[in-house]
Amino acid sequence: MHVVVVGCGRVGAGVARSLEESGHSVAVVDRRPKAFERLPDGFSGKTIVGVGFDRDRLIAAGIEEATALAAVTNGDNSNILVARVARETFGIERVVARIYDPRRAKIYERLGIPTIATVEWATERVLQRVLPDRLNSDWIDASAKVLLIERPVPSQWGGKKVADLDVLGHSRVAAITRLGQGSVAGPDTVLQDGDVLHVVVNGDSIEMFDTHLSGAATGGSH
Repeated sequence: MHVVVVGCGRVGAGVARSLEESGHSVAVVDRRPKAFERLPDGFSGKTIVGVGFDRDRLIAAGIEEATALAAVTNGDNSNILVARVARETFGIERVVARIYDPRRAKIYERLGIPTIATVEWATERVLQRVLPDRLNSDWIDASAKVLLIERPVPSQWGGKKVADLDVLGHSRVAAITRLGQGSVAGPDTVLQDGDVLHVVVNGDSIEMFDTHLSGAATGGSH
């Protein structure tokens, strides 16, 4: 597929490199010609000098044939404007905008523009490194809103079903490791003492899930 990357900083150059290495065609737009020096030697994609919300520059980058666009300049306003032009003018469905202000990210997510809230994502990553006793996650999405965590099954949950442990809208058991073997969990999967749970959970619901896990099952999903 063809992807337009607007912004050739460290993130944009890295995205362009990865896309090309994966066999996709790429066009990179940046207002500074010197920025393209970040691209790897032998980069075969297009490089377009100009601002990313200029329709003519986007057309030169092949947006009319593009499947996706990533707006990753160092300015929130520019990234959102580029994303809106791509979505509303050219009908690109796969659009993502890099946002530094988490408050703005929430607003634009509600408008249907996927965002990566850089500050919030980085904050979560830093906290995982500097607070060794903090409950860490095995995976975290770019917005730091959804995490994948591991938890051992307490003895009081032995014989209960996964459906009893799921907390609707907050957490869901995705998989279980039992005696070293992993498997995808279903609502009727019966838990055993010693199982390791792999749980998808909202970032602000970890404490709620851990409280639920530490208590006895009451039966039925929540």
